[in-house]
This record gives sequence, structure tokens and C-alpha cells, in this order.
Amino acid sequence: MLKILRAGLVATGIFAGAMPAVAAQCGNDGSGFAQWVQDFKREAPSNGISPTVLDKAFANVSYNRETIRADRGQRSFKLSFDQFMQKRGGQAIISKGRGIKKSNASLFASIERRYGVPAGPLIAIWGMETGFGSFMGNQHTLSAVATLAYDCRRSAYFTEQLYAALKLVGRGDLSPSAKGAAHGEIGQTQFLPVNVIRYGVDGDGNGHIDLVRSRADALASTANFLRGHGWRAGAGYQPGEANYNAIQGWNAASVYQQAIAYIGAQIDGE
Repeated sequence: MLKILRAGLVATGIFAGAMPAVAAQCGNDGSGFAQWVQDFKREAPSNGISPTVLDKAFANVSYNRETIRADRGQRSFKLSFDQFMQKRGGQAIISKGRGIKKSNASLFASIERRYGVPAGPLIAIWGMETGFGSFMGNQHTLSAVATLAYDCRRSAYFTEQLYAALKLVGRGDLSPSAKGAAHGEIGQTQFLPVNVIRYGVDGDGNGHIDLVRSRADALASTANFLRGHGWRAGAGYQPGEANYNAIQGWNAASVYQQAIAYIGAQIDGE
């Protein structure tokens, strides 16, 4: 989910009532990161994060230069639709996705009954984000989110993501050692931490929200995200149709939206 654009380019306000103005000083390189971490750890308990969780979460956090390089070098969303489909392996996603829909028919039927979202767009997102869970990223999640919270470019937005990630650590839904994509996206469909808090659901009924190991949790959460962005059961999801707006909520890049709609329709047989 560009992934950072799923929820828009402004902070969502989940923690706005509790969070004072950020005092930790942002920076544009790694030189001030260690001091920023110390300042943040002093502020965070007043925002409901326990010192125990902070110590656990920040034990292996470091300034992540791979994250900064990725953040400064996002180019695939400037491609044409055909170029984007080729780069993302769109035809392979369609071919494999049709088989996945058949072999997981009961799961997708259950999700559609609950959320109104058919298999096609969910499989399209799943395939494009992580190759159906085959590669979910290799960057230390908490380092990635903390680095972007420190970085001046979008400090407020990612400070909120960091608080959400710490809440997930506190409730046992995110390991302090977890790895994911460069902007801190988590799991098989790549949720930013705030979206895990807001839309994550226990799709397999085991009492936990595990977007990494549970495809049921990841896909149900994705459907819940789309429903939360206005998806209506039975309505179309191609450009100009009612549910295309929900797809736009997933990712602000128009070429990505078009790919979800096209791949989804090919899988659903529309």
C-alpha cells in the first residue's frame, strides 16, 4: 500500500487527543537520531506508552538509511499503466490469483459475506503488495517507523505511526524484532501501524491480529479497510463506479488504483 499514501498524506488523528506538540527535534540526517530517541522516550509515557514497552521496542532501533533512500526514490508511480503492470507482474498475479481464489473459495466467500468485498480486488492487492505473502520486506519495522518519525519531511505523520506501532508492541501484535517494508508497512497486504489499529481484524478467530502469518487476518483486515473507505456490497469497482473510491483510499497513485481494479476484474471474471 505508494504505501505511505494509503491513509492520505496527513496524520489521521487517532492519538491526537493524547499527544502534545512534539518536542523531540527532527533532523534530515542520522546525526541527531540518538538524541531524538532519548527525547521521544521521555515524552512517550505521557502519551500512554509504558517505559517497559519503550525499552523493549527501542532495544534494537537504529537510524535506517535504507528507509530514507526508499522514501526519497519512489518512482514506480510515475509509470504508465502498461509499464506499471509489467513492473509489478500484473499478468502473473492474474494467473496465480485465479487459482488462489479457487483454492481458498470458502475464505473469500466468508470475507465477502462479512465485508461485502469480493475476492478479486483483495487478491490483486495481496499479489501486488507482497507476491501473496512471499516477500513482506526485510527492514526492521520499528527502526523504519522511528527513522521517518525523526525525519523532518513527514515527522508528524510518522510520529503517529510510531505511537501506533508501540501500541501494537504493547498488546503483543507486533514483535520488537519484526521486519517489513521500508516505510514500516506490516504483513501480507502491507498495513501501516495506524491502519492495523484502525482496521485490523482477527480473521481466523484465534484472538490475535497477525497480518504476517495469518492470510485470513491479512485479507479480512484489507476488506475491512476497503469497507471503512466506503465499499458497498454489490457495487462495481471499476473507474467511475461506486467502489472505486474505496480503492483510491488504499493508494493515492492513480496507476496503482487502475491496476487493482483491472487485476481484480480479471480474477473475478468481470
